[in-house]
Amino acid sequence: MQRRRIRVSGIVQGVGFRPFVYREATRLGLRGWVRNDDRGVLIEAQGDAAALDALTSVLVADPPPLARVREVRAETIPAGDEADFAIVASTRGSAPAVPVAPDSATCEACLAEVDDPADRRYRYPFTNCTNCGPRYTIVRRVPYDRRNTTMAGFVMCAACQAEYDDPADRRFHAQPNACAACGPRLRFGDRIGDPALRAAVDALRSGGIVAVKGLGGFHLACDATSDAAVDALRRRKHRDDKPFAVMATADQADALCDWTDAARVALHSPRRPIVLAPRRAEATIAAGVAPGLPDLGVLLAYTPLHHLLLAGVGRPLVMTSGNVSDEPIAHDDADAAARLGPLVDGVLGHDRPIHVRADDSVVRGATVLRRSRGYAPEPIPLHAHAPGTILAVGGELKNTVAVTVGDHVVVSHHIGDLEHLANHTAFRQAIEHLCALYDVTPDIVAHDLHPEYLSTKFAHDLDLPLVGVQHHHAHVAACLVDNACDGPVLGIAFDGLGYGADGTLWGGEFLLADRADFTRVGHLAPVALPGGGNAIREPWRMAVAWAQAAGVADGMRDPRRDDVARLAAADATPTTTSAGRLFDAVAALLGIRTVATYEGQAAIELEAAARRVSSPPTDRTGPVQHRYPVLDRTSSEEGVRALDPRPLIAAIVADRDRGVPTEVIAAAFHHSLGHAVADVAASLALANDVATVVLTGGVFQNVLLHTTVAEALTDAGLHVLAHRDVPPNDGGLCVGQAAVAASRLSR
Repeated sequence: MQRRRIRVSGIVQGVGFRPFVYREATRLGLRGWVRNDDRGVLIEAQGDAAALDALTSVLVADPPPLARVREVRAETIPAGDEADFAIVASTRGSAPAVPVAPDSATCEACLAEVDDPADRRYRYPFTNCTNCGPRYTIVRRVPYDRRNTTMAGFVMCAACQAEYDDPADRRFHAQPNACAACGPRLRFGDRIGDPALRAAVDALRSGGIVAVKGLGGFHLACDATSDAAVDALRRRKHRDDKPFAVMATADQADALCDWTDAARVALHSPRRPIVLAPRRAEATIAAGVAPGLPDLGVLLAYTPLHHLLLAGVGRPLVMTSGNVSDEPIAHDDADAAARLGPLVDGVLGHDRPIHVRADDSVVRGATVLRRSRGYAPEPIPLHAHAPGTILAVGGELKNTVAVTVGDHVVVSHHIGDLEHLANHTAFRQAIEHLCALYDVTPDIVAHDLHPEYLSTKFAHDLDLPLVGVQHHHAHVAACLVDNACDGPVLGIAFDGLGYGADGTLWGGEFLLADRADFTRVGHLAPVALPGGGNAIREPWRMAVAWAQAAGVADGMRDPRRDDVARLAAADATPTTTSAGRLFDAVAALLGIRTVATYEGQAAIELEAAARRVSSPPTDRTGPVQHRYPVLDRTSSEEGVRALDPRPLIAAIVADRDRGVPTEVIAAAFHHSLGHAVADVAASLALANDVATVVLTGGVFQNVLLHTTVAEALTDAGLHVLAHRDVPPNDGGLCVGQAAVAASRLSR
């Protein structure tokens, strides 16, 4: 007979962990108790040693679905005198260190109730239990109790209260627990409850556009198989080309896309992200959903409301963010009525407030590209202890923010581009909310070096010690965190733009780095950035700049071409080593995209063209049977390598002018640049005695480039690290900033 005190840490509150322990301990014939406290779950269990071992084992091996067990520690203590096992009252003391669980898709047990005419929750769109439902988007403060969520205004009926109080019930202490008698209700115009749902279904079936209030905000929904409905949505939303996400049933998703094992796992996971996958040739989908692109973004229903809408309409639905252009997603009812009302044929809302807006997350394969609903605010292990609390404020685009809590970093939901006032307000609110959830006050602020980023200016206004982190070093550090690696590594950081340590605009970097420091050992050759920000929105400007640098006529027909050429040649024009702008230039030179309507569009469409070539350019018997040349030279900076694409640009223009098919040139570009990058990286790794290479930055979201570089490096005997849970784009910057700051301060 023994008694053990067992400490469980991680996401173990609000996920049914105590009733799980109660059931397992009772099954094993143990006595004692379990309770929540500020550090997680604490258990004191007494009984046979083998039974205690079995309890400890099941805590790790088979916890509740939403639990994320970080650590289990056990110690032997003196025996107690309990007669049985019980759930006892929680204790609160110091600052909470217990993560709030992310929102989770409705479990199968709840969906079965929603679909069962004999069940009291039949067709109830807010059905949930401790294994599923809203968490982060409804919690206002900790501890995670009903009174501290947006469910506080809904008093449970007797039946719901009985479930909530019963340790044997799966709704024991399910804070959002409710039913049609006591919980939130739908509204569509003057219709309430199920009639509102049926009216919304009728509107969608007849080709209408409906604003739908979900977990983290409003979606704009329409029939994804109707060209007329999708085209109308594009006109009203002022979204010319950017692809829409499609919500589908599992069977519909199988008919829409070809799924790898990793993509299928992500699609069906309780996180329910949007998953990018190649569309099937026979997929029945409106042309305007993802115009000209080979992939679709598909997600499965993650609330009973979505489940009922899909069942009622019987067809896949476009589910795109409820906003106009690049504004933040609407999550407040009054705001939605004002901003979305003129765009839609009806608003399907409800009376459960959303405290934190959270866009849908986006995943490709096993890599998270946008980390938001379903992931935030799950802590990410830093694998290092941060001295004090570090606030990391991220970048300007795709902004997320983070705070360190012990040896973890907690990242906010996706906020967006801070140049929009509403997003900047959401940025401040996200910082306040994260600090409130963990009851922490920042001691240090980590920020980007760019002096004009609004996040940098915010950091400087806080009157706290600052740690400035170079943009591309933050990208590399984020990937190191993602792979539990300290370095040193050779980091290849390719993106649009980032402020360099020398005050110029970087974006095609080879960095010898660990978490604390870096040395720039290589980069793409610099080229003029004519027009600054205009060059990002108008890729034809970069085509002029690169063609001029390569000494070839570019064939651009824009009447401003000569002015831009003069601007590119001017000494006062800034230069950049950006890989993203190189992709833009090639897309414009090939006539694929000269003016972008969303970020990264030119590069995305260039990759789409390349993917139309079924075999690599080197395997073809057509006009392109070789790699385009890329110069590898040492720049004027001592010991720094420069990868010069000017011969590549000249070869592309020559092939274009002699009629080589666009998709063949696009494929050859990816193939040539990828191998040139890998050759330089392998040489630099050998010269600096490192065996690991990191691929990071938004450009490496390009599957063709990433695959080409990774395979070539692997063939060269190098170990390649890529992103998984932390986005490779600017959405992961705050993680890298926190890691760099923690490492520097620890040293």
